[in-house]
Amino acid sequence: MSPRAAWRLETLGFDQVYDYAAGKADWGAAGLPRQGTVASDPSAGDAADPDVPTCLLQDDLPSVRARVHASGWDQCIVVNEQRIVLGRLGRKALAADDLRCAEEAMSAGPSTVRPNVPLAELEQRLGRHGLRSALVTTNEGRLIGAVRKAVVASCVDRQRLPD
Repeated sequence: MSPRAAWRLETLGFDQVYDYAAGKADWGAAGLPRQGTVASDPSAGDAADPDVPTCLLQDDLPSVRARVHASGWDQCIVVNEQRIVLGRLGRKALAADDLRCAEEAMSAGPSTVRPNVPLAELEQRLGRHGLRSALVTTNEGRLIGAVRKAVVASCVDRQRLPD
């Protein structure tokens, strides 16, 4: 909202009015509630599974591997105590038969998407890069969850169905 609009709302009696200078795109990318004509279109944040397995840098691979296999996922996201994404343990790293810690085995700086990315756009991106899932994070890199390609495809297909 513009500063002028914020001031006008205050003159109308609203006492909790904020000028969000970063803008609407940043608001949506932070995973905050949306309104308007495209707010009902499914986005990456809507489809993200927050229960994707996570671990800390110092966690040992055998215990991480056991948690991942029990979860039904084939990856583990390495985060810090604030859930900031630091790396990813994929199938190859998890299959390694050694006693390293997550930090030594992870791929650093995995690609992420923001929660406001439309699912149709995400479907194209996943297909273009041959990916089976995408990590969804806030602008600050805080993990919201992971969304699987099959979930994206299913949601996009439902959206394309005629009413």
